[in-house]
Amino acid sequence: MSELVFFSGTMDCGKSTLALQIIHNRTARGLQAVIFTRDDRAGQGKLSSRLGLVTDAVEVADDMDLYGHLVGVISRGGRVDYAVVDEAQFLAPGQIDQLARVVDELDLDVYAFGITTDFRTRLFPGSQRLIELADRIEALQVEALCWCGARATHNARTIGGVMVVEGAQVVIGDVDRAAEVGYEVLCRRHHRRQMTSASAAAGTLSPDVLPVNHS
Repeated sequence: MSELVFFSGTMDCGKSTLALQIIHNRTARGLQAVIFTRDDRAGQGKLSSRLGLVTDAVEVADDMDLYGHLVGVISRGGRVDYAVVDEAQFLAPGQIDQLARVVDELDLDVYAFGITTDFRTRLFPGSQRLIELADRIEALQVEALCWCGARATHNARTIGGVMVVEGAQVVIGDVDRAAEVGYEVLCRRHHRRQMTSASAAAGTLSPDVLPVNHS
């Protein structure tokens, strides 16, 4: 049985590296993929990892019908054994429905890779729909760490090194926090405090104390 599988995690969890590894392993077995991506850091029509690996991909536009695209490839005599979708959080919910249709009607495996929540800790619409429809959800095993050493569970956006909690859901940046728009993974504790590695280094952390009322 073919499956729609959602590989999910935070930034810095190695999702694009895993996507490229899956493609490499199946290519070595003679299988051919159609690779979709959206807003990759390497530019349009690219799937890249922070390790420097990169491959060509189909850039997904807002109005693109992914099911129709694959039907078109097959009808023109192209071979499609499975599909890979990176940056799946940026897809529209309707496009996720199209991926489910690919599995059900074309009998192709679809491997979708994406982060679950944005810098405001809210689900991306594409990720939410994947959680609702996926046959299987796999948490990526590469554990991202907050600057404090705890497990990172939240994505933070920084502008000029300062964490922000308002703004458009999608703004392309990178984990290079020296850039104007950057991203950093944090544990929940430090995301709630809006405390990035830069702000932590700027001052000495005070110990946690419980509030005490003096009579």
